[in-house]
Amino acid sequence: MNTRSLTTLIAATFLLATGCAHRTTAKTKAPTFTASTGSIQLSDDIAHVCMIQFNDVDKAPKFDFDKSGLVYADRAVLDQVATCITTGPLKGRALTLIGHADPRGEGEYNMVLGAQRAQSAWAYLTQHGVDKGKLSSSSRGKLDATGTDSESWEKDRRVDISLR
Repeated sequence: MNTRSLTTLIAATFLLATGCAHRTTAKTKAPTFTASTGSIQLSDDIAHVCMIQFNDVDKAPKFDFDKSGLVYADRAVLDQVATCITTGPLKGRALTLIGHADPRGEGEYNMVLGAQRAQSAWAYLTQHGVDKGKLSSSSRGKLDATGTDSESWEKDRRVDISLR
């Protein structure tokens, strides 16, 4: 059994055991995201297969308004992702990084800001051994924003990381 098959089997076993499995179709389904430090949000498959642990999500730092720099808590999670992708259970797999912004501001500006946030995570991962060819990044800007106040806007300011 190759590494990819083993990884898929481990992920599927976990999802079935926890009742989180979904039927698959020929089309690719969007990843689900429940594991988050606030400004870095991992798809369930990465968090579970890599056994990445999160602290209190509500107290975790988020991207500051109009900022794209990573904070300490983000680095700790990205360190775990880098290890998992370079030497761990997901060795050699590819990742997609998608930057987001809160709904305030112009659409074009928020697309750029989301791209800068994704680029911050991309740069950190490549500095920690992840092959540049295994990463892609993009921005959704404020397209997926749901916040209506300061607390919920923080949740909009993030980078989603999923397997490609």
